[in-house]
This record gives sequence, structure tokens and C-alpha cells, in this order.
Amino acid sequence: MVDTLSGLDDAQRVVATTWGGPLCVLAGAGTGKTRALTHRIAHGVAEGKYQPEQVLALTFTTKAASEMGQRLRALGVSGVAARTFHSAALRQLQHFWPSITGGRLPDIASSKAPLIAKTLDQLSLSVDTAVIRDLAGDIEWRKVQAYTLDDYRDKRATLGKSLPGGLSLEVVASIHERYEQVKDEQSRIDFEDVLLATLGMLESESRVAERVRAQYSVFLVDEYQDVSPLQQKLLDVWLGGREDLVVVGDASQTIYSFAGASSSYLLEFPERFPSGTVVKLERNYRSGEHIVRAANHVMLGRPGALTLEAQGGSLEPIHRHIARTDEAEAQYVARTIKSLIEQGTPPDGIAVLIRFGAQSLELESALRAEGVGVRVHGSTPFFEESHVKRALMEIRGAAVAGVAGSLTQVVDDILFGLGLQGEAPDHQGAERNRHDDLAALRALARSMPPGSTVAEFSDLLADRAGAGDAPEVGAITITTVHSAKGREWPVVFVVGLSEGMFPISYATTEETIEEERRLFYVAITRAQHALYLSMAERGRSDQSVRAPSRFLQSLSPAAP
Repeated sequence: MVDTLSGLDDAQRVVATTWGGPLCVLAGAGTGKTRALTHRIAHGVAEGKYQPEQVLALTFTTKAASEMGQRLRALGVSGVAARTFHSAALRQLQHFWPSITGGRLPDIASSKAPLIAKTLDQLSLSVDTAVIRDLAGDIEWRKVQAYTLDDYRDKRATLGKSLPGGLSLEVVASIHERYEQVKDEQSRIDFEDVLLATLGMLESESRVAERVRAQYSVFLVDEYQDVSPLQQKLLDVWLGGREDLVVVGDASQTIYSFAGASSSYLLEFPERFPSGTVVKLERNYRSGEHIVRAANHVMLGRPGALTLEAQGGSLEPIHRHIARTDEAEAQYVARTIKSLIEQGTPPDGIAVLIRFGAQSLELESALRAEGVGVRVHGSTPFFEESHVKRALMEIRGAAVAGVAGSLTQVVDDILFGLGLQGEAPDHQGAERNRHDDLAALRALARSMPPGSTVAEFSDLLADRAGAGDAPEVGAITITTVHSAKGREWPVVFVVGLSEGMFPISYATTEETIEEERRLFYVAITRAQHALYLSMAERGRSDQSVRAPSRFLQSLSPAAP
């Protein structure tokens, strides 16, 4: 029998064993919040406090939901629904919609762009592609705030922010209104409509609300600092006045305010639930002492900021570098990474974090010039690569056919047949990328428990593909800071740390600067052992001298 409290520190144990009323867990970066949350569920099931099928654990990414499910299964717990807000809402909508309306649920639009383009055409308006993207963002913002069109007009007028394409408020509001009509004409709903429709269904159909509440009696919400007003309204309806609620979050990691996220629900939890319990997780098990001290320094005095306590780890100081140009900065990063790899650091253990996607081009060029393999997060997803899809298909076929042999033998036969080589090609490009991807599948097969079958491995691959949970490949990662949230690496480079780049140029208000500060905090706390911070004084074409980022300057010698 699994000891559901094994390995927990004192604060994590409080999280796992506190019952009777709402619980708010304030968990800093690297403090083991997912561990505490999954052990609470497992302990609750073991103690008879929870029935697994009545637990709804809500996350913000399919990868996080998949990871939670895997951790629960390792603790001997199955049957818990670990889902994103959208997937949980969609399941309910798909189940009840036919009986309520007598028809099928409308198709979900994969993108707003074609619908907005149709809207603009009907309104005889012409804008460029960038404005269409901004209009999509504006529509999403209205919906996650749960604003009606009248609410939108009132609230948008008070924001003091420019409207997409320099259009007037009345014109943009008319686009919003016509957009909704176009969706209805095409029998489609968008991503936000899934939550809105579920909320409306539960509020108007009492029998449906009663059935959903009978299904789920326990709610746990991870990354609660990122909840939007719309998500909070839906959570409140799911709860139906009950208080068996656990929320976990960190106000210092609120980095999606632009998309409607608000840390106010986390920070105001004690006022909303006076009978609730608040527990702080501040022991950082991820990062070395210098990194933790720097993180504390960056967020000192900010609302909800926790004081992290490093639990051992590396004492390597933070490395800082000022290059003359963007090209020189990229070359510094590439040479340093090559040296680290030659000294034994696995490429998978290194990440370069950028503020925006265009920064990757110079870095990719410099790294490949040094012979370093690169995986850019946000390019073709691992499980969408044609050779990976072919491998998964053949592994599934072998499982169905009952091909004789051990798991590793069967998988090796398939992967070598698809182009895996005994040694990695000594050059970069498509051939090397294919080899690295197939090698990652081979390593994953070898990490399976002894005696695992091909069918079990195929099921694991299907689960991970559905969650977008790619295995590590033999290459360093380049990713934006936003995409790095929830991940960690032994070695992290944060580049482009100059004013106008990080914080980004359009962050001009106190509110937006503080969002950039939190983003910087997230960036540096991805590092486990070594952290490299760099900037360039000049770009390729712009010869004006850049000032170091205020965040970089704030790290005094007292805060390495």
C-alpha cells in the first residue's frame, strides 16, 4: 500500500491532511505544489474523505492535467477527473446539449480569424492581418471578463488603452456584435463560448446543475492566480454554495493579466471564505541559493509575494553578460552552451528563454553554427512531426497484432526501420532532428517499468500525445517565458534583458511593468542550478545604445 504522506515536508503535510472547509495554498516557485495537491487527493481517497469519481481537479493546460493524472496513478488512485476548465465544461456541454436543445452542439471554430474576416467584409471594413489578430484578442478579453456588449462599451471606454487598428469604440463594438451574428449564422461557437454556454446552461437548467453537482462534490484548482472572471463564475456555479474547495496559486506568477487572468481571487480568498485555511509553501526544492535570493529580491514588497527558502542545491553564482550587439549576444550564448555540453551537461537540460518569438532567429543561427541541436518550442509540435506520427501508428499496430518480443525489441525494430541510426548524424538539419525525435521515443520505451507491454507503451504515447506532453529530445530548448511556465531546467539562459525588450516596449504603465516583473520572476525561477542573464547594447540595424533592463539592474551584489 502506498504511503500517501511519505516524503512531504511539514507544510505539504498540512495541505494533505487539513479537512473541513475551504483551503488556500500559497505556493511559491519550486515548492512542490503539484506534489502536495496530488498527495492530498490520494490521502483523501485513502482516508475515505474523497470518492475518486467525485473529485474534479482543474488545471490550465492539458499537459498539467496529464501530469496530475500520471502522479495520481503512481499513488494508486484512478478515477479522478483531472481536466482543464475548458475540457471539463466541454464534456458537460456535449453531454447535456442534445437533451436541452434537441440538436447537436455547434462546431467549435479552430480560429477566430476567418469569422472576423467575414465580419469585416459584411461591415465593408478593410484591415491588415495584425489588426485581425488584435481584434481576436479584444473579443477574447470581453468574453473572459464575462461582459455583455453594453458592459464592454462601458468598460473599454474607461481602460485608457488604444483600440485595434486605431478604430473607434463604436466601430469595434459593432465588429464584436456582428462577429457573434456570423458565428450563429454558421452554427459555430468559439473557444470562450464553451465556458459561456456551460455557465448559461447550468444557471438556466436547474436539473442539469443538480446532476453536475451530484457528480462532483470536491473541487481543486491549480494555478489559481490565472483564473479569469468567467472561469471563477463557472467554478462558483459548479460549487453551488458548497465549500469543499482547494485552490493553489502564487500571485508572483500571474503573467496572463492581458488575457483576463486576475490574482485577486487568490489574494482575496480569506475574505471570500472566512472559515477557510491558508497554508504557505515557501521551501524551494528547485533552485540554488543565489537564484532563490534573486527571485525574492525581484518580488520584494509586491502583493502576495512569498519569501522562498532554498533547500540546498547549487551555490553557483548567477552569470551576467553584456554584449555589444544581438549577434554577439547570440554567439556568447551558443559558445557557452557548447562548452557546457562538452563538459557533460545534457542538451535536454539547457533552455534559452526569450521574451518574444522573433528573438529565436539569431540564437538558432548561432547555435547551429556551433553544432548544437535546437528545439524551438512553438514550432511543429513533437507529436505532429510526420516521422513521430508514423512511429506511433506502427507501435499501435504492433500492439494490436501482438508482435512477439520484448517492448524494447519491438520498439527498436520499428524505430530503426523509420530512420533511427546507431549514432546521431554529425550535422544539423532535418535528418538530425528525425534521429533525435526517434531516439527520444526509444529512451521513453526504456524508461517504462520492467515487464511493460507494447500495448501499455502505446497507450502511454496516446495519452501524452493528447496532452501535448512531448518527451525530451537531445537538443536544447528555445522558448518564450510564457511557454516556459510550469517547466524547469538545470541550466537556463534569459536573453535580451534590455529596456524595451524585457520589459517589452509597450509596457508603459505601472500595471504592465509589474506584469513584466512577474514574468522575469517566472523566467529566473525555471533554473535549477545555473542561471545566465544577458543583453546586447545594440541591435543589427539600430545603433542607439540600449539601457540594461531595470530588472537586471535591480539585482545588486547583495542579490546575486
